[in-house]
Amino acid sequence: MPETSTSPLRILHAVRAPVGGIFRHILDLAVGQAERGHEVGILADSLTGGERAEAALKEIAPKLKLGIYRLAIRREPHPIDSLTALHFLRLARSLKPDVLHGHGAKAGAFVRLKGKSKKSIRVYTPHGGSLHYPPGTLKGAAYARMERALMNRTDLFLFESAFARDTYLRVVGKPGGLVRCVFNGVTASEFDPVPVAEDATDIVYVGEFREIKGADLLIQAVARLRADGKPVTLTLAGDGEETEALKALVSRLNLGDAVRFIGHVRARFGFSKGKLLVVPSRGDSMPYVVIEAAAAGIPMVAASVGGIPEILGPHTSGLFVANSIGAMADAIEMALADMDATRERARNLRERIFVHFSQKAMVDGIISGYRDAFNER
Repeated sequence: MPETSTSPLRILHAVRAPVGGIFRHILDLAVGQAERGHEVGILADSLTGGERAEAALKEIAPKLKLGIYRLAIRREPHPIDSLTALHFLRLARSLKPDVLHGHGAKAGAFVRLKGKSKKSIRVYTPHGGSLHYPPGTLKGAAYARMERALMNRTDLFLFESAFARDTYLRVVGKPGGLVRCVFNGVTASEFDPVPVAEDATDIVYVGEFREIKGADLLIQAVARLRADGKPVTLTLAGDGEETEALKALVSRLNLGDAVRFIGHVRARFGFSKGKLLVVPSRGDSMPYVVIEAAAAGIPMVAASVGGIPEILGPHTSGLFVANSIGAMADAIEMALADMDATRERARNLRERIFVHFSQKAMVDGIISGYRDAFNER
């Protein structure tokens, strides 16, 4: 346990997949904590992330006094999980962290397999994870039972949205440990404007190609708009497990002239490739792409799901009903028809992000949560 409330902490962050918003969150958090004098390390899956994860970890490595570690961590429950958990616990014993912070369901489970200690705390941030599965499904019920079994082995829950917190309380239960809600945050440079590229299409998608992100719904919305005589064009910036399926869908709907794929790019470059960003998610907690776009003043419409309404706050005209191709198509049509109003909404939202979603506030809030958990001892 830290000697005083201001003593530097030894913090180990654990995550399964070093990709997407969850990885970006950990990198920003680790850098912010290191800059405040804490000794930080990261453990991540070695099976995913590829060259992008390697490059990002290599870049951050000089700032991490506890180091970077990779273990093979399967996404779904797997017989090898027990062996992986033993490797993780052995690493934790050798590093002697004050804070074991698990991000996502799998890493969160490993962190909480560690027994209670007076010298360290176990912290869990779900980032959606198992909470995305409806409790009425077989998989959802199984994950809820596992979460319930680990619930009271957790000293601090750090939710990135009120939606995630409330979903956990409803689906899993009320934990005995501390519960805090700290919004994700972006850096000062991300408030710089993004010029629209000369070859920009009408709309753009930026993110992973996974079913939960809803890029297939967006493609179908484009098909509907074009069938209704609205010749909208779309840029898809990203990659992932659904890439080939999405390309097949574009071909099947005869949208080859209307939709282009530009691969994985930095978010701000992706934003420049469309006049209107569309976030078609089936499910989300506190997506960074929405915060980043809002910070840069990007005109945007988004599904009203997860923590997205918390980001937009009073600017509800930018939301549409999730999982509805028709509602998405209508929102896109309305936004493009009155881009002056859409840009004005984006300017107002940017001011909200500046106040409530900064990286500094995120790092300070999380460290404060750690301190409160120690004080509970």
